[in-house]
Amino acid sequence: MGQEQLKVLDALDSAKTQWYHFTAIVIAGMGFFTDAYDLFCISMVTKLLGRIYYHVEGSPKPGSLPPNVSAAVNGVALCGTLTGQLFFGWLGDKLGRKKVYGMTLMVMVICSIASGLSFGRDAKSVMTTLCFFRFWLGFGIGGDYPLSATIMAEYANKKTRGAFIAAVFAMQGFGILTGGVFAIMVSAIFNSIHKAPAYMVNPGLSTPPQADYVWRIILMFGAIPAALTFYSRMKMPETARYTALVAKNAAQAASDMSKVMQVDIESEEKKVETIAKSSANSFGLFSKEFLRRHGLHLFGTTSTWFLLDIAFYSQNLFQKDIFSAIGWIPAAATMNAVQEVFKIARAQTLIALCSTVPGYWFTVFFIDRIGRFRIQLMGFFFMTAFMLAIAIPYGYWMKHLMGFVILYSLTFFFANFGPNATTFVVPAEIFPARLRSTCHGISAAAGKLGAMVGAFGFLYLAQNQDPSKTDAGYPAGIGVQNSLYVLAGVNLLGLVCTFFVPESKGKSLEEMSRETEGDEDTKPTEEEA
Repeated sequence: MGQEQLKVLDALDSAKTQWYHFTAIVIAGMGFFTDAYDLFCISMVTKLLGRIYYHVEGSPKPGSLPPNVSAAVNGVALCGTLTGQLFFGWLGDKLGRKKVYGMTLMVMVICSIASGLSFGRDAKSVMTTLCFFRFWLGFGIGGDYPLSATIMAEYANKKTRGAFIAAVFAMQGFGILTGGVFAIMVSAIFNSIHKAPAYMVNPGLSTPPQADYVWRIILMFGAIPAALTFYSRMKMPETARYTALVAKNAAQAASDMSKVMQVDIESEEKKVETIAKSSANSFGLFSKEFLRRHGLHLFGTTSTWFLLDIAFYSQNLFQKDIFSAIGWIPAAATMNAVQEVFKIARAQTLIALCSTVPGYWFTVFFIDRIGRFRIQLMGFFFMTAFMLAIAIPYGYWMKHLMGFVILYSLTFFFANFGPNATTFVVPAEIFPARLRSTCHGISAAAGKLGAMVGAFGFLYLAQNQDPSKTDAGYPAGIGVQNSLYVLAGVNLLGLVCTFFVPESKGKSLEEMSRETEGDEDTKPTEEEA
């Protein structure tokens, strides 16, 4: 019975790649483009915020955000993202993908603009309103993770599904790149119009009043790509799999898909209805049946995403030291406020161009050829290897910095041509339709929890062991070299947890979730009971 019912959605699984597939990639991908822009652009303006709002008269160094304020400004969007992933993931299964998809975009547009309009009379009130709007911006961004992945998975055919989902995620790379390029343009224009001396020449004049517009324009620009795709999102039909298997309306599913794709599933309506109403497929997320079927899968997707993001987000810790040492970012006192934005943006753009973007697209090209499992395993392996290659001769690399930069770039490359992409793809493929968005949201939220550990735990952990050499306001840590050893261990653990994640290459969504199995196929045997 189960094998016969697997033919029900054959029409979607075997459909040739069509124009609508590419349209869906662009619509979903622009959301991810915006997500990445909004999440990463803040790192280019935090130094500027410190100069504007935390300048100390007579200090030999420009003003900088206090550690608690810096953590809040940089991390509040991650907290919002985690919350949004859980909430919108659940809502996407309850109300349908399409209904919720527009909501997330509207939240992102409104909060991008509001972040740039952060108001107040003093530093505390400006930072408080900025954090408030960045939290809700993150909340909208969080919803894009499970919804975009689920929609793309449910539209795609099984032959190229991995590449399509990975292509949506790969738009993050272009979002990061655009953030850097736009910040370069804005800072260059402002610096040419409002010329200012370096901080060490004249601390008071090194931050012109117009610099306050720079960070606001950079943050607000993120609303534009999101707003441009809102109409397209509203015009997308609900996915056939949700309509047929969750909403239990096979006729509507067939009608929706015939409008946008050259597929015919009319003749299989009765079978779809039979599956949708099967008691074997009515178990909930917190049931024993879910634990038996998918418990280890959910552990695999959450643990690998959590461990990956610890390593991925902590890598940013070393950027300022590396960039400063090789001259990409000179000492802060030798620049004015807007010049510093320019130098930071240029350095981040170079890294994105050389390692981040290529890594994403390598995954798109190879994921349906060599499979998710192998790519993820390979990525974690090389991330571990390159972390150790940096850590063991750490003193040597401090004297040979170009070698350091190459190894550092390679860890980014294999994160993206590896688990950073596959952890996004797999949760959209292996769970039942009615729980797919929820499970993806849970997996993604685990990743954001890892991002917080990586971004802030290691910010403290990587501080110098000598208390007199730590960054202002931070206690002594274990040092960068020891932190790299810890991160290598985290990557190795990610490699081990990958073995809990099944390979979904070339298989239909129903085959992976066992959703088309009848009652007699899913009842436990006497031995199992």
